[in-house]
Amino acid sequence: MPHIFHEFDNAIGDLKSHVLQMASLTRQNLERAVQALITRNIDLSRTVIGEDTEVDELEMKIDHLGMEILLRFHPVASDLRLVITSMKMAHNLERISDHAVNIAKRAKKLCKSGDPLETAMIEPLYTKAEHLLRDALLSYTDGNTDLGERLKNGDAELDKAHKEVIALLSSRLETAGSGAENLLHLIFVSRSIERIGDLAVNIGEDAVFMNEARDIRHEHRRNLGEEDRVVEKSEEG
Repeated sequence: MPHIFHEFDNAIGDLKSHVLQMASLTRQNLERAVQALITRNIDLSRTVIGEDTEVDELEMKIDHLGMEILLRFHPVASDLRLVITSMKMAHNLERISDHAVNIAKRAKKLCKSGDPLETAMIEPLYTKAEHLLRDALLSYTDGNTDLGERLKNGDAELDKAHKEVIALLSSRLETAGSGAENLLHLIFVSRSIERIGDLAVNIGEDAVFMNEARDIRHEHRRNLGEEDRVVEKSEEG
């Protein structure tokens, strides 16, 4: 029996190690994608696009390890939550990396443009999203549920900033002339960054579930009365 426990600990350690590796690479891809956009570095764009394959392979490896642990060791309670959360986290990280690739592809196209870019307004969005992702990962690695629960507030700030950027860029489209295509690229970049914030929130929510067996995904809605739900729905529309 002791050797079974030892093998289980090794399998869990291997799973977590791959998740951390994937998280590090995803954050690096995102940082490089935005840097490629801001500095017009086409080589950096290509690097991000090329390294997404490694992220995809890590997601599949984590899924394989997770399923192997479930089938072989039949974990329960906190161990079961850790395995499930790690697999869900890998899925969210892969989607974040996909958005980084989308940003890199837009950056690659913008690198070929000689027109001035409105990239200054993208940097604050990236900073907010990167902080959300960092805190989400810490909530997983450090078991910091407070960080996981606070992500919703940070994401609300990102959503607000994103709407302001979209409104500003959209207002310039009509008079942009040949520069309209560049503005559209930046609009799609800002949307990718906003989605990264949403995915970071997903990771934080899963981390809270992993550590405390609490599902907080729709907690804010459960705390609303029916009248508040109607108001919130009309605001979303």
